[in-house]
Amino acid sequence: MEMLRAFWNSPIGPKTTHFWGPVFNWSLPIAALLDTKKPPEMISRNMTAVMCGYSALFMRFAWMVQPRNLHLLVCHASNETVQLYQLSRWIKAQEYSQEKEGGETH
Repeated sequence: MEMLRAFWNSPIGPKTTHFWGPVFNWSLPIAALLDTKKPPEMISRNMTAVMCGYSALFMRFAWMVQPRNLHLLVCHASNETVQLYQLSRWIKAQEYSQEKEGGETH
């Protein structure tokens, strides 16, 4: 019971934005992960690039803020990973589309 009370009253506990910010931020990498099942033609290059930049900035913020917010850091590192994967899917689809239009044969 003492551990629960200590967590409840800690500077990164559920009474703070250090806890609830990352909890709700997990919706971003979860949504991106679910989007990996969709065709790459549906990926928005601009939005995916913005999400990569956003997560990179907030990873640094999560590391520098006091108290250090490792929960937020892991959330944004996960989002960065999935967004970079989505961006690579978009790039490959664009290359394939250009090859197909150019009539290149292998």
